[in-house]
Amino acid sequence: MSVPQRLKFFLQSNHISYENIPHSTTYTAQGTAALMRISGREIAKTVVLRAGPPEQEHTILAVLPGARHVKLDKLSALVGQPVRLADELEFAGLFPDCELGAMPPFGALYNLPVFMDESLARDKEVVFNAGTHHDAVRVAYTDFVRLARPTICAFA
Repeated sequence: MSVPQRLKFFLQSNHISYENIPHSTTYTAQGTAALMRISGREIAKTVVLRAGPPEQEHTILAVLPGARHVKLDKLSALVGQPVRLADELEFAGLFPDCELGAMPPFGALYNLPVFMDESLARDKEVVFNAGTHHDAVRVAYTDFVRLARPTICAFA
């Protein structure tokens, strides 16, 4: 599997310069960062969450540095609803063109809102999973924000 066509088209149709970075198979952001010899702070990981009361839950994405963790209480306060980690069965069908756990951080591709931790703004570039466990993509931070249209806040 290579970078999903949907992601390629999204980047190209928005005139985004990007670098595809193939690598050996990894299953964590920290593992990818180590393999690429970059800091875990420099790679953005996508975490799938469920927000809202149980009878009205909806899926959201949290994007944060690979070396950090989502503080659910902080994000719940920012979202104004309870937030919990989604389990794989709850989101497996939402990303049909991606390997499970390797979703790119663009909620617009899947009609999902994106919340981004403000600490990602420290770098000029963002590196993230490209839909597979052996492909990453590097884009300029400004291009990433323009495409992801995230709510930028502090929750990591």
